[in-house]
Amino acid sequence: MTKVWLAAIAGATVVVSALAVSMHKRQSETGHPQKAILYYRDPMHPSYTSDKPGKAPDCGMELEPVYEDPRDSGTKAALALRGGIRLSQDQQQMLGVKVADVEKSAATGAFHTIGRVVVEEDRIFPVTAGGEGWVTQLSPGTATGDFVKKGQALAVVYGREYATAERTFLYALRSLESSRSANLGDYQDQPVVVMQEARLVLQNMGFGEAQIQQLEKNRQVILDIRLTAPADGVIVARNVFVQRKFDRGAELFRIADLSRVWISADLFGDEAQQIRAGATAVVSLPDRPATKFHAIVSPSLSLFDEKSRTLKVRLEVENAGSILRPDMFVNLEFSIRLPEAVSVPSESVVESGSTKTVFVKQVGGIFEPRIVETGWRLGGRTQILKGLKPGEAIAVSGNFLLDSESRMRAADTHGHD
Repeated sequence: MTKVWLAAIAGATVVVSALAVSMHKRQSETGHPQKAILYYRDPMHPSYTSDKPGKAPDCGMELEPVYEDPRDSGTKAALALRGGIRLSQDQQQMLGVKVADVEKSAATGAFHTIGRVVVEEDRIFPVTAGGEGWVTQLSPGTATGDFVKKGQALAVVYGREYATAERTFLYALRSLESSRSANLGDYQDQPVVVMQEARLVLQNMGFGEAQIQQLEKNRQVILDIRLTAPADGVIVARNVFVQRKFDRGAELFRIADLSRVWISADLFGDEAQQIRAGATAVVSLPDRPATKFHAIVSPSLSLFDEKSRTLKVRLEVENAGSILRPDMFVNLEFSIRLPEAVSVPSESVVESGSTKTVFVKQVGGIFEPRIVETGWRLGGRTQILKGLKPGEAIAVSGNFLLDSESRMRAADTHGHD
């Protein structure tokens, strides 16, 4: 019996020794006793944690494991390892920490930005010189900012090329009349085309219809050519003065029809995604907030501005009374409604570089930091794409104090590991 008992003891000793050697071997390989890994953390920024091994997003270092320690379970040190903070109700009030629930709901709100008034490209009418010449007279009411009517006289000019165009017109007129009286058969349309072309040349050179009719009636070259406005609008540029010479192709006047204008707004990427073609915006003037217009977002493609790193969105607006003037800055207000999504108050999100953190309230007044991914921001709320679930309680004020305290405690604990 004694031999059997001694043999059992010897066998148990061998097993315990083998287990001890095995545990010692595993501990020497990992550097830690065989304890459960709670989570992994960023060695440079301990507030960043993960439930899986990997690399830190900010510095690329390997995430280090944080092991379970029964001696520290539920203590301040264990919380600090996870970046968590335990606060009593009095401490929460003293730090101004307020709590709200994570919600899933549709977002509605108003988005405000600034826009600049731009003349529509199709409503700009330049008056260019059809040939070189001199300005002999300027008509009244043709200064920059004056309104003009289509056909209204702008200036009187003289130039040889204008006279040549008139002679060409008179020659085409005589040819047309001769062809009608001479019955040229199949060729009778040719003088008509020449006549039409000669008339178009005069019109493009700035001849008014009344002066063309005068030329056609009197059959004499007019030396003082009266240039007229091609459309109703306001003179936005005047580049002529009396007795000043101008060259062929020079822009003498530029007239803009302001009855309808564009508004150009610079939007950042996430803002532009919320503004769709056909959306309506309320336009108001900074000095006259009661005066409002309604603009519609154009379906045209938004162009990217590399200097401001924004997208230029164009809106179209009816401009009754020409109140909106080119280059004027206006206020824009968009009403936006987005589909249901998990969202939190924007002030609850603490941003540190590319990392966004919220503090989730746990049982016992514990606030633990959690990394989240965010989406849109609207009406004081921020969409949460990943990291939170509806119904969880988070801190919505005092977050920066919580973040500072969390970092300090985690750093202190990390320094004593």
